[in-house]
Amino acid sequence: MNKSFLSLSILACLIAGPSFAMQQEEPPVNPAVVEENEPEELDVVRDVDDEGSDLEQRDFNLDMDISPMTLREAVDAPSRRPQSRDRDGARNPYDTLEFFGIEPNMTVVEVWPGAGWYTEILAPLLAAEGTLYAAHFPGDSESDFFRTARGNYQDFLRTSNIYANVQITEFNPGSHHEIAPEGSADMVLTFRNLHNWYMRSGGEGLEQAMDAFYTALRPGGVLGMVDHRLPEDRDDEEAESSGYIKQSWVVSAAEAAGFELVDESDINANPDDTADYSDGVWALPPTLRGGDPEGRFTEIGESGRFTLKFRKPE
Repeated sequence: MNKSFLSLSILACLIAGPSFAMQQEEPPVNPAVVEENEPEELDVVRDVDDEGSDLEQRDFNLDMDISPMTLREAVDAPSRRPQSRDRDGARNPYDTLEFFGIEPNMTVVEVWPGAGWYTEILAPLLAAEGTLYAAHFPGDSESDFFRTARGNYQDFLRTSNIYANVQITEFNPGSHHEIAPEGSADMVLTFRNLHNWYMRSGGEGLEQAMDAFYTALRPGGVLGMVDHRLPEDRDDEEAESSGYIKQSWVVSAAEAAGFELVDESDINANPDDTADYSDGVWALPPTLRGGDPEGRFTEIGESGRFTLKFRKPE
């Protein structure tokens, strides 16, 4: 195994990390200067996962029973943060993971897990019989935000023994691609990240991501992806700054890497989302970047997203 893989051991004492809101929704970004522009960069990765990662207010459960559990039990795990549960109606974790076909004995890679919204479900599900790799930001990044975000995620993993076996790897298009040992993963998952890679690196960023996913998966392994859907009839330029991305581009990039499209789902669709706001996808909950005094964006709800399942050929 690559030496960069970090095996996390649980701490015996409570670690109170700083509050850290991370919602990887991002504004217009110039990929050439993103590493030097901290305010822009913060927003670029703000939807890496989710807002509300308040470790200081969490009701910690450091000593959970590590035993096999069903997907429903994992979604209902007591280690999940209340503010995470509050978004289940918008993010549909049970239906989404069931659609992808996840099983408790799988080796799974979660790419750019952010503050751990999905990790809170994946780690308990896989703790007894499976393996979870968390492909986070590079530890040697020149970006202060990347390093801080990764550090906060590591602090989060120390809050319960249920996260003790999560193994951190590294991913960044163009530099860090070994998200798991080659051919070892049964499933690679990434949630609301594709638009970031496109906004930072264009089509090349998507291609590099798909190649990394393909390499990590075993033959027959599954790639599951969710992201904010830009209508196909909209100008391509809108994807450069809106936080939305066209489904057809993602399908093309995945197929170019060798994947086969197995199925698509409207589990995370929202017909009320027009994808046409001055603040991009961040106008909607949970970010509400421009405010919402009349409740318009709250009524719309979270973004409309595509949910795609691919397979690496046998």
